[in-house]
Amino acid sequence: MRISELINLQLIKLNLEAKSKDQVIRELSTILLENDRLSNLDKFMLDVYEREALGTTGIGFKIAIPHTKSKFVTKPSLVFGRSSRGIDYESLDGEPAELFFLIAMPESGSNTHLQALALLSRNLIHEEFRDSLLEAKTKEDVLELIQAIDET
Repeated sequence: MRISELINLQLIKLNLEAKSKDQVIRELSTILLENDRLSNLDKFMLDVYEREALGTTGIGFKIAIPHTKSKFVTKPSLVFGRSSRGIDYESLDGEPAELFFLIAMPESGSNTHLQALALLSRNLIHEEFRDSLLEAKTKEDVLELIQAIDET
């Protein structure tokens, strides 16, 4: 599985409007719906919340990676969102999150969401990579950074 197969320019939002964890999940999920990657927004979001109930996906270092497998996902996807003001995501370090990656995989798939999570995490531990995402000026810049994960 390659990260570049999961994301495109339409799945990147540089200025999230959300001000809360719930709004982030809705905003990122709506991007999936608008790009024909979900069959039902509300039911998909319930699956995301079911995963969140197991423990926050706000991993710290200004990062949240909500993820789920759902029968309402029509195409494996990764949505990226960024908030310059930071959003309380109940992160492990107690700090607001600014970088958001929503991983959405079909229920019938294997554990591809865990592979995507591992690939992302391996890169996000590097401050230079996080800073590059925070400073990227365009969607194209973000896409290039994320696609480079496949080369590491």
